[in-house]
Amino acid sequence: MRAALARRTKPELLEQIDQASRLDERLREITAERDETRRRVNELSKEVGQLRKAGETDAAETAMATSRSLGESERTLAAEHDTVSEALHQLLLRIPNVPHPDAPDGAGEEDNPLIKGPVNMPAEFPEHQRVPHWESATALGILDNERATKISGAMFTMQRGLGATLARALCQLALDNNADAFEEIRPPTLVTTATLTATGQLPKFADDAYAIERDDLWAIPTAEVPLTSLYSGEVLDEADLPALMMAHTSCFRREAGSAGRDTRGMLRTHEFDKVEILAVATPEQAPELLTMMVARAERTIASLGLPYRIIEICTGDMGQSHHRSYDIEVYAPGCDRWLEVSSISWFSDYQARRGDIRLRRPDKKGTEIAHTLNGSALAVPRVWAAIIENNRQADGSVVIPDVLLPYMRGATVISPK
Repeated sequence: MRAALARRTKPELLEQIDQASRLDERLREITAERDETRRRVNELSKEVGQLRKAGETDAAETAMATSRSLGESERTLAAEHDTVSEALHQLLLRIPNVPHPDAPDGAGEEDNPLIKGPVNMPAEFPEHQRVPHWESATALGILDNERATKISGAMFTMQRGLGATLARALCQLALDNNADAFEEIRPPTLVTTATLTATGQLPKFADDAYAIERDDLWAIPTAEVPLTSLYSGEVLDEADLPALMMAHTSCFRREAGSAGRDTRGMLRTHEFDKVEILAVATPEQAPELLTMMVARAERTIASLGLPYRIIEICTGDMGQSHHRSYDIEVYAPGCDRWLEVSSISWFSDYQARRGDIRLRRPDKKGTEIAHTLNGSALAVPRVWAAIIENNRQADGSVVIPDVLLPYMRGATVISPK
C-alpha cells in the first residue's frame, strides 16, 4: 500500500498510512485487553456464586469488588475502542485508491501523456472563431448569465432560446448514442450522506458539495453518486454483470476556491447538465469496459466535429477514487485552450467496498467485492462553449453540428437577432 500510494507523489498519504497502522495496532491491543477483561469478569461472576453457595462470604465480597473494578476497566476500554475505531474509520475514508500498475507516473497534470490526437485540429483558426463564447453567445441572445446571477448568484448560467435547445440536444444525443447498451435511469438529485461517502466525495470533498443540513441530504455533483449506490448493500449474480446504466441529471458543485478562475461563460458553473454512463462489473470485465466507455465518449465528441484529444491521467493527478482514468478534451479557439469535457475512470473495488456492492460466482463459496467504472458521456457546458466558438461564422452566426439537427426543431443555424 505504501509503495502504491507513493506513486501519487503526495507525502502526506504515507503519513496517513503510518497513522492508520498505529491506530490499527492500538485497536487490536484494546480489543484483546477488553476481551480478556470481559472473560475475567465472567469468571469472577461464577466464582462469586460458588463462594456464596459455600458460605465464604468474605471471599465472595472480595471477588465482587475485583469484578466491579474490572467492569469499570472494561467500560473504559470499550469507550477507547469506539474512539480509536472511529478515528481509524475516518482516516481510511480519506485515503485514496491505489493507482493501476500501468497508470503513467507523474507529479501533476503537466505529466499526463497524450494518448490520441489532436483530431480535427485545423492548421489555424480564422479571427471570427477567436471570439470567446461568452461574448458571441451573449450577442446572439442564447446566454444570459447576467439574469442567472440576478436570480441565483454568481457562477450560475442560463441558456435561452436555441441555446437552451442546443443544451438539451447535446444530452439527448449522448443518451441515444448509448441506449443500445446502457439502461436509462433518472435517479434522485438529492442523496444521503452514506451515498455520497460511498463514491469518495465525502468526507474529503465536503466543501465542494451542496448540503441540505436540515434533512441530511446532499445535491449530487454527478449522477455517478446515485448510480454507484443503486446496488449498495446488495449481492449481484455474476451472470447479471456487467450492469450498465446511464443517467441525464443536473449536477451541483460549489467549486470552493475557484473564485475568479475560469468563471466566465460556461467554463465553470455551480449547476450544469450531464449524461453519465456507469458500470458495475467483475474485476475481469473492468479493463475491457474501460476501453469501451472511452470509445463511446470519444465517438460522441468526434460526431460533433470538434477538435479533440485524449490524455491518460498520471498518478499525481488522479482523483480520490481513481484506479485508472482518461480525459477527453476539446479545443476552444475563443478561449484559446483545451477544455476537459469527459473523464472516464475505473475505480477497481474502491467505491464498491465503501458501498458494500458484492458479487456471487456460481462456482465459488462466499462473495467478493465488485468493481465500478464511470464516465461522462457528455457534460453540457464546455461542449456547448466549444461548439459556439468552433462553429462561429464571419457574420456572428453559429452553425449547428449536423448530428444535432434532429433535436433542434428545424433550426440549422443560430443567427443574430
